[in-house]
Amino acid sequence: MKLLLLIPLFFAQTTFGLTEAEFQKLHRELQPDPKATWRTIPWKTSVLDAQAAAAREGKPIFIWAMDGHPLGCT
Repeated sequence: MKLLLLIPLFFAQTTFGLTEAEFQKLHRELQPDPKATWRTIPWKTSVLDAQAAAAREGKPIFIWAMDGHPLGCT
């Protein structure tokens, strides 16, 4: 149990060699492109809203579903 308490202390005191300016530059570079094609799609978070819009516009529905942990995608 003591080991679990020491791990956050280790990381809290470690700088990993990045300055504030380097971090800000890296952060800016890793942001997704705001003009990316997938951002132009009018995504719906409600299946009922999507179904109503699809019926109104005569278009199909694409559903993306997954099960499991979002970082493991089991």
